[in-house]
Amino acid sequence: MSGLLIHSMAEFAPLIRPCLERAGTRDIVEIGAEFGGMSAELADHCAAAGGMLTSVDPAPKPEFIAWAAADPAVRHIARPSLDALPDLPAADAWVVDGDHNYYTVYNELLGIDAACRRADKPLLAFLHDISWPCARRDFYYAPDRIPAEHRHPHSFDVGVTLAHGKPMLHRGMRGMGHFAWALHEGGPRNGVLTAVEDFIAGADSEERPLIFAHIPAVFGLGVLFDGSAEWAEDVAGQLLPYHQNELIAKLELNRLENYLAVIDWQDSHAATAPAG
Repeated sequence: MSGLLIHSMAEFAPLIRPCLERAGTRDIVEIGAEFGGMSAELADHCAAAGGMLTSVDPAPKPEFIAWAAADPAVRHIARPSLDALPDLPAADAWVVDGDHNYYTVYNELLGIDAACRRADKPLLAFLHDISWPCARRDFYYAPDRIPAEHRHPHSFDVGVTLAHGKPMLHRGMRGMGHFAWALHEGGPRNGVLTAVEDFIAGADSEERPLIFAHIPAVFGLGVLFDGSAEWAEDVAGQLLPYHQNELIAKLELNRLENYLAVIDWQDSHAATAPAG
C-alpha cells in the first residue's frame, strides 16, 4: 500500500537542493534518517561542497547504518534529536523529518536556533509534514519520550481521515502499531505546523526577521530562514512560486482523498470477506 502514496521528503529534492546551493551550504544536520531517500540527496550535496552530513536518528534501518559508515561525508548520531542537539556541530542548514509532534518539533527549533546563534550562522531549516495530517494533530513514534504534561491522549489503534475530525478505530490512515495519533485535532500545542508557528511568534524580530514558506505537497514542506541573510532573497525567489500554491494544494488534497478511498475500500472488503 505504501507504494500508492509518495511520502518521502526526497520528493522535494529538486526544490531543496537549489536552496542549499543558493545559500552556499556545506555542512547539514538531518534529523530523521531515510536510507536511499533524502539522506542520500543531502550526502551528495555535502560531498560536492566539501562538507559533512550529520544524521541524527536513534534507530535507523540497518541499511542506513552500513551506508553511513561507508560514506566519509556522513556521520550518524544514534540519539534522539532533543538529546543530541546541544552537542551538535554548527551547520549551514537543518533538515527536520523526525517525530511529528508539537513538543518535539518546537524544541528542535529552539535547539536549532540556539546552535545557529552560538555559531553566528543564519537560520535555514527545512521541515517535513507541516500539512495534513500532522499540521494540527500530534503523531508519536515514541510517546514515552514526550513528557506526560506535553503528551496528548493518543492511540496506536486508530487512523485519521479527511472527512472525520475524530480518529477511527482500525480505519483510515494508520500506523498498524508503528505510530500513534493524538485523539483530538487542533487546539494549543498540537501538531507540527502549530509548533512552527509558535516558534516563529517567539523568535521573529526586526533584527532577525524570519521568512516561512509552505509548500503544500507530499504532506507539506516548510522552509524557515533568516530574512536578513545575504542569500535570503535568492532562496525566497526559489520558493515563491510554490508557497501556498492553490493548484499544488488542490492536487495534494485529491491524492489524499483517492488514497483514503482505497484504504476504505480495502477495509470494507476485508470486513465482509468470508473467514478462512
